[in-house]
Amino acid sequence: MKAVVIREHGGPECVRFEDIPAPTPGPGEALIEVRAAALNHLDIWVRKGRPGMKLQYPHVLGSDLCGEVAALGSGVDEVSVGDEVVLNPGLSSGKGEYCFRGEQSEEPGFGIVGLSRSGTFAEKVVMPAGNLYPKPAHLTDEEAAALPLAYVTAWRMLFSKARMVPGETVLIHGIGGGAALAGLQLAKLAAGEVIVTSSSDEKLERAMALGADHAINYKTTPDVGAAVKELTRGRGVDIAFDTVGAATWAINFASVRRGGRIVHCGITTGPTAEVNIQALYWNQVSVHGSTMGSHEDFRRMVKAVANARMKPVVDSVLPLEKGPEAMARMEAGEQFGKIVLKVG
Repeated sequence: MKAVVIREHGGPECVRFEDIPAPTPGPGEALIEVRAAALNHLDIWVRKGRPGMKLQYPHVLGSDLCGEVAALGSGVDEVSVGDEVVLNPGLSSGKGEYCFRGEQSEEPGFGIVGLSRSGTFAEKVVMPAGNLYPKPAHLTDEEAAALPLAYVTAWRMLFSKARMVPGETVLIHGIGGGAALAGLQLAKLAAGEVIVTSSSDEKLERAMALGADHAINYKTTPDVGAAVKELTRGRGVDIAFDTVGAATWAINFASVRRGGRIVHCGITTGPTAEVNIQALYWNQVSVHGSTMGSHEDFRRMVKAVANARMKPVVDSVLPLEKGPEAMARMEAGEQFGKIVLKVG
């Protein structure tokens, strides 16, 4: 079968489109014929490699998919052959303190498809049957493939960690990426007021068309925190939703209201920032780290998307063999929404 793989860590030249053996489902697993698979920044980190990362080559990239169940291993009753499904990419043991509490993504051994096991950029994949959920019927295959990782990440950030309630004000940095756009759509679903930032006026205009209430170009705005305070009449936002990292850390503290919440899930601009402890405790700000989501986060997210008939934002759709080009587009930051590979 055809797949997008790496055989070593390095630059974009490491990404290859080639033939590899088709997998066979084991106990508790399902074989899925992939129809579409979406890219995430995780694919770049996996390709580049990190200390301690151990992959079995050839390693298939990709964490998101929409497809059809083609065969089952023994002991599977969660899905049936012919089911149209999306994949929850979060991997956990199902045992121990964290899983028993329903917080799978907090488990020390938590993993992600495409990192901890071979990924989704292939014609056929084998995945744990318990990680498969019904595809929302109103979505195309490409839209459904764009849903899992980014939207469960945003759901957990807003509702499980920041505990957003209807009508709150949310600041979202770097609009255009998958998780940031998911945050915008989900915050608007909760009747939130949303302020977005970007260095691209075009992306800001598109975000406004999707429902953003205010837009700030951080390249032409000398003090983003002051601009946010002005937009909120000096109060500040209830929630700062951050996928960016070090570059926006200080802006969050300048933008959030007293008693507000900051929630982080990414470090695209670096992992290290200074903390003003006085601003933290005096203003009674809560800071949350968030990774992916639990099975319950994923279930609720998929149900909300289906009930609201929400459609993920798709930047572009390319055939599977264009996987290397798709990754180059994502790494250049050119996309607005999810880049999706069409399979078959």
